[in-house]
Amino acid sequence: MNNKPQSPSWVKDAVFYQIFPDRFCKSERHKAIGKFVPWGTRPTRENMFGGNLAGITDKLKYIKSIGVNALYLCPIFKSNSNHRYHTVDYFEIDPVLGTLKDFDNLVQKAHALGLRIILDGVFNHCSRGFFQFNSLMELGANSPYVDWFHVHSWPIHAYSGKPNYECWWNYPALPKFNTNNPDVREFLFSVGEYWAKRGIDGWRLDVPNEINDDSFWQEFRRRIKKINKDAYIVGEIWDEPSRWLQGDQFDGVMNYPFRKAVTAYLFDENPITFKEFATRLADAFPRDRFGTPMNLLGSHDVTRLASLPNSSIERVQLALTLLFFLPGAISLYYGDEIFMEGGKDPDNRRAFPWDKLKEGKKHPVFAHLKYLTALRASEPALRQGSLDIVFSNDELVISRKFRNHTLELHIFDGNVDQQTGYAITKA
Repeated sequence: MNNKPQSPSWVKDAVFYQIFPDRFCKSERHKAIGKFVPWGTRPTRENMFGGNLAGITDKLKYIKSIGVNALYLCPIFKSNSNHRYHTVDYFEIDPVLGTLKDFDNLVQKAHALGLRIILDGVFNHCSRGFFQFNSLMELGANSPYVDWFHVHSWPIHAYSGKPNYECWWNYPALPKFNTNNPDVREFLFSVGEYWAKRGIDGWRLDVPNEINDDSFWQEFRRRIKKINKDAYIVGEIWDEPSRWLQGDQFDGVMNYPFRKAVTAYLFDENPITFKEFATRLADAFPRDRFGTPMNLLGSHDVTRLASLPNSSIERVQLALTLLFFLPGAISLYYGDEIFMEGGKDPDNRRAFPWDKLKEGKKHPVFAHLKYLTALRASEPALRQGSLDIVFSNDELVISRKFRNHTLELHIFDGNVDQQTGYAITKA
């Protein structure tokens, strides 16, 4: 019997579709109380569009038609921010998004279509509206939750002056949990367990490096895996991730080093050299690293490919080809398939233009993406194969081998703005 830690086998086959729920789709089947900006308004840090879970459910067949087989949802719990990283209640669906029944329906319909779902877990910090923190504002040092946070003096300066408690990046709206407190730990573990029992397929963990305690994530893993041994636990780690990839914490991390290498070569105004690109690409996929990385080019935290400097259809197509050719799970950001534009946060969180979808499906990037999802689904080498990266002066060869099957991606320096900039061959 093999007792070595394992990453879930399904993740190597996964093509995730990341959704920012407020901006993806607004279904009239859910009537949220409140005033929302018109769909298509330019996003700000505060405005709310009213996208909901019923809207996501309505579009599951569209998502599957692209070749996607998994969803990654940005936070869906009760919050007073459009991105919902300011959690008010971890056990409630945000009322703008819908109800628990809507959530259960989404999970059921997704699973029936062969789509898995992972949720965004924000366990380092919460919102000023979180009940236990609100108790501190009302009762001060007499609150029964006084040890749930790191408070330096009283009364709490939550809305004026410099915050006198620890918070994420010094934002007073995001008080940091005291995860050394056993009650806090048990509360957060119970959140993870509750939604795992509700049928989700894993967690994407927000800024997990800021909970600087390996034992916290080791226990989190034990709790989740006890409920679902095939749950995927992936951390948002932007830098060197080896500490969290020993088999006792995460099953993978978001592979931002891969994205940085691709954008530095293809999109930066002062691009790195071809040789440096090859080196950085290889460094993003070290041999014998535990787990399955979540490889990505777009997310709610970065400028969209279509809006990067030097962006072009050919460069985006090459970037996507690289994404699909390298080992690990794939994460697509909603709307990138139709070449959606969007600058830095919050502009990268625009509403999906459903009224222009027919036109979007005619875009060369859409056809190319469908080609890549079909290729990956039909070629085990792209999902399970070994990786070799060979560099010469004007050519980079990425080779994936599985049993008797070999696929190679040849990239030719200097031709990236042409269809002849790369070629896929079978050996």
